[in-house]
Amino acid sequence: MTAVVELRNVTKRFPGVVALRDMGLSIEPGEIHGLIGENGAGKSTLIKVLTGVYIPEEGEVLVDGTAHRFTTPRQSQDAGIACVYQELNIVPQLSLTDNIFMNQFIKRGRLLDYSAMHAKAEELLTSMGINVDVTQPAGIFGMGVLQMVEIAKALLTGAKVIIMDEPTSSLGESEVEQLIKVVRDLKAKGVAILFVSHKLEELFILCDRVTVMRDGQHIVTEDIENLDNDKLIRAMVGRSVEKQFPKLETTQGDVAIEFRDVTSVGTIKNVCFKAHYGEILGFSGLVGAGRTETMRALFGDLPIDSGEILLNGKPVRITSPQRAVEKGIAFLTEDRKGQGLVLNQSIATNLILSSLKKVERGPLLDRARVKEVCDASIASMRIKTPDAENQVSKLSGGNQQKVVIGKWINSEAEIYLFDEPTRGIDVGAKVEVYNIMNRLASEGKCIIMVSSELPEVLGMSDRVIVMRGGEVMAEIRRDEPDFNEDDIMKAAWGERKTTC
Repeated sequence: MTAVVELRNVTKRFPGVVALRDMGLSIEPGEIHGLIGENGAGKSTLIKVLTGVYIPEEGEVLVDGTAHRFTTPRQSQDAGIACVYQELNIVPQLSLTDNIFMNQFIKRGRLLDYSAMHAKAEELLTSMGINVDVTQPAGIFGMGVLQMVEIAKALLTGAKVIIMDEPTSSLGESEVEQLIKVVRDLKAKGVAILFVSHKLEELFILCDRVTVMRDGQHIVTEDIENLDNDKLIRAMVGRSVEKQFPKLETTQGDVAIEFRDVTSVGTIKNVCFKAHYGEILGFSGLVGAGRTETMRALFGDLPIDSGEILLNGKPVRITSPQRAVEKGIAFLTEDRKGQGLVLNQSIATNLILSSLKKVERGPLLDRARVKEVCDASIASMRIKTPDAENQVSKLSGGNQQKVVIGKWINSEAEIYLFDEPTRGIDVGAKVEVYNIMNRLASEGKCIIMVSSELPEVLGMSDRVIVMRGGEVMAEIRRDEPDFNEDDIMKAAWGERKTTC
């Protein structure tokens, strides 16, 4: 069978870096082909070569056996390749129809034929199980609908291959199930899918074959039935990750933070919990449970209408993020690109953003001190970069996450709020983040971790607070018999176990 898309001996270089080296990949018609590798393995570069964003120095791209040299994304699209990126390309102010037909409008004479476009947009979305008003602005819909809009765009181009880059990273459980159904329907229609994911369980559920990359090179392509977790991890990182959740025993200290009946109207209601120094306190719950909003209230980014927050046993009013930082609180947000980093600035600039006083000399920055602090951060955080002056947007997702963590560690905070700390990063990078959290906890810092991944919550937490609908449902300790997925999910679905 002729591959619908094939990469042969592709090499792509950047200054000081070989991002792809003699890379090969073959995707068959109607195949769901998984692509996995550590952050920095070259997956994003491979996608950009396939979509005409990057032009390789060596090798070739074949579509249906014919060699192509894509110099623009449009050429790739015309050849039948489409991509649904992790960062969705949606204009919130425009209707769903306008987003689907962007650059592909149907015209009647010199005017746009909106009746035809609305009908086609509705047909495409309905075929994927989405029944919505396509004339409404995209910004009012959730990530699940917007993901389907991106897939509809790809189908409209007549794509033979759809690349899906971390498509479930921002979806809830029901939305993931819907996406899986859509991907299988596309396969049944003969559309090939290149499914890029860090979630190993998704590969085993969906894929026919999986290709593993490491350091820009092809490591292995294998039928999914011949693989298991350990084989995939060993191929990805070159070693076996013996313990996926390397939890360390730490000594619980005094109460760092206490919430007493904290309410922010419309988001959280009568929230009560205590977080201690020297522990990792996990927050679990379904999407929309109020976990992130609780962190925002603690960080001064969400107004509190009633109740009180105690810091080290004393009531405190935290009215802004600046005030929170002054009080020794750090917030690793779930949106690292939108809220955690200044993407057009250097790694060095990002690393010192929360600790400028440490590197000031009068009204100016002490460049020698900046270099000293940044070099130490890069070494201790194991950030993969040839130079601290490199633009942070050029880093892989896992290394960007390390920069955000390093920024907050440089602030010498005592309380760390980790909101979805391993979202969109690979298994090896996850373990490194867990080890950083362990280190901070062993140093006596207070760690609060919000996660939608139950194995992560159970693997790393000393206690778990379960929320639903903005309220606390349960508090479960690691040594209790109900410290398990079933009981946490029961609480998340509304089985109340605790009150203030």
